[in-house]
Amino acid sequence: MADKVRVRFAPSPTGFMHIGNVRAALMNYLFAHQKKGTLVLRIEDTDESRNLDEAGFNILKTLKWLSLKYDEGPIIGGDYGPYLQSERTKKYKKLLHDLIKNQLVYRCFCTKEELEEKRKNQIAQGMPPRYDRTCRNLPTDKVKEKLANKLPFIWRFKLNDEAAYEINTLERGIIKFEMKNFSDFAITRQNGSFTFLFTNFVDDYLMQITHVIRGEDHLTNTAMQAALFYAFAFPLPKFWHLPIICNVDGKKLSKRDFGFGVQELREEGFLPQAILNYLAILGTSFEDEIQSLGQLVENYNFDKISSTGSIKFDIEKLKWINHKWIEKLPANKLLEFTKPFLHDQIPSSIEVDDNKLEFILEKIKTDLKTLKDIGAVISFYFYDPVVDIVALEKHFGKDKAITALKLIKENINMSNKTDMFLETVKKEAKNRGLKIKEIFGTLRYLLIGSFSGISMYDLFEILPDEVILKRLKKLSG
Repeated sequence: MADKVRVRFAPSPTGFMHIGNVRAALMNYLFAHQKKGTLVLRIEDTDESRNLDEAGFNILKTLKWLSLKYDEGPIIGGDYGPYLQSERTKKYKKLLHDLIKNQLVYRCFCTKEELEEKRKNQIAQGMPPRYDRTCRNLPTDKVKEKLANKLPFIWRFKLNDEAAYEINTLERGIIKFEMKNFSDFAITRQNGSFTFLFTNFVDDYLMQITHVIRGEDHLTNTAMQAALFYAFAFPLPKFWHLPIICNVDGKKLSKRDFGFGVQELREEGFLPQAILNYLAILGTSFEDEIQSLGQLVENYNFDKISSTGSIKFDIEKLKWINHKWIEKLPANKLLEFTKPFLHDQIPSSIEVDDNKLEFILEKIKTDLKTLKDIGAVISFYFYDPVVDIVALEKHFGKDKAITALKLIKENINMSNKTDMFLETVKKEAKNRGLKIKEIFGTLRYLLIGSFSGISMYDLFEILPDEVILKRLKKLSG
């Protein structure tokens, strides 16, 4: 096994990346970079129903959007390729041949229907559903007869019931698996392709993976893969089984839950920095919760890893982190992420100069929780608000509203610059018994249709003078 840390992210091309995939990719990335190691991307496309080129490229595009760069893998290559399992069949066949030669596997002719019937019977009897090894001790003549009749079969691994294997985990320390609690598992499928258990074992060994970081749901798989490592006398990697991400009800996050898919979060206006930041702090604690990818690499404590089996996905906490990242990003970078939402919601925004949009964005970004909020928050720049004197009177009281409108009307046509207008009405408001929030609140309502929000001074910087005059005259004129 390699002296240098080597980890791998090995997704199946299912068509989209869910949040659990991203967390696994992120933790592998953080571990590799902190330990000065190598991150390998391996696409597990041996299942024909998932062998989709487009889906594989979607994984690459998502990783690029998240800025999770891998060191070896599809397209960029490396010394341990190929990195698509569908192109590694010869390697799997070689190790299967070694198992056959050493009589560590056998042909299983049981049909899917037979296996399902046995499974149902075992469950009905309160027994754990396991393969009953019907074919393990078939006489040689029976095997030859079935082969002569061209009956389909799979190769199964012969587990030693008396054996117990240990694995070293980052989250629990040493875990011991007794093989009497497991049964002979499939190495191949009837079509001759190889199973997840076997291909993972082969690739992790041949690619010299030192640490396997994946979900808690693979813990039992680890026991069977450990049996394969021991069968070949190969050194085992260390393991880290990440907690399962659950919804607020404590059930495993699924497609029905908002936030399950990364594309869904992207379409709803969540930043990649925020998604990674949230997933990194999920299930652990940081004094400063808002951290960049580089900071997380430096600060993540791999010596204190929780052994909990599950953690809850909190969309409100993700929104808070997203809001903090929106505030944190410089306007030019934020505009890159915001443009698709802005142009979709307000087509006329395409005609506005980027410098102007950046200026506005810098002033209003504190009001955004997600990028999707941009249309509602910035609409005041593009559209005249719908205002109503009744709303003003209801909010401030009739006398206050009339006084404020009168004050605005008296000063609206003054030749001063608009910033001088603000200072004038602010000073005069005190003389007429108005609070600052009452006169500025009235002004804000006339300009954007809301009593709260952007600062008046920022608003007067953003809106052209002619627009300000036109809107203020609407009710006060």
